[in-house]
Amino acid sequence: MPGMEDLEIRAAVAADVPAIVAMLADDPLGARRESPDDLTPYLTALERLSADPHQHLVVAVRGNRVVGTLQLSVIPGLSRRGSTRSIIEGVRIHADERGGGLGTRLVEWAVDTSRDLGCGLVQLTSDRTRTDAHRFYERLGFEPSHIGFKLQL
Repeated sequence: MPGMEDLEIRAAVAADVPAIVAMLADDPLGARRESPDDLTPYLTALERLSADPHQHLVVAVRGNRVVGTLQLSVIPGLSRRGSTRSIIEGVRIHADERGGGLGTRLVEWAVDTSRDLGCGLVQLTSDRTRTDAHRFYERLGFEPSHIGFKLQL
C-alpha cells in the first residue's frame, strides 16, 4: 500500500495512552463517553490488556507519532465447531490521517493476525450512526449480518 512503508504497527504502551484517548474522544460519540483529562482508568485498562495474551491493543506509528489504534480480542468458543473468533474494537485513525489507507492497513493487520492465531471468524460492531465506517468495513469484505444489543451496567 503506497505511503505505508514508514508505518509501524506495535503493541501500545503507557506513553501512547494520551494519543489513543485523544483519538477515542475525537468524534461526537467519543466526546460524550471518553475523558482525556483523567488518564488513570485508561492506564489501568492498559495494564489489564497487556497482561492478557488474548488481547492485542496496538497503535500505528508514523515518525514517532501515534496515528491510529485498534484492539483485537481473541475468544475461544464452542460454537461453530469449537471455533476461535476475534473481535475488532476501538478502531480510530487520527483526523489528519483519514482517507489515506491507514484504516485499511490496521484492519488488514487485525485480519492477518486473527488468521495467524487460528481464528475462524473476525467480527466487529459499529454504532448505527457511523455510516461512513459501515461503508469502509463492507468495502473490506465484512458483512452486516447481525443486530447488536447492549446493556449498560
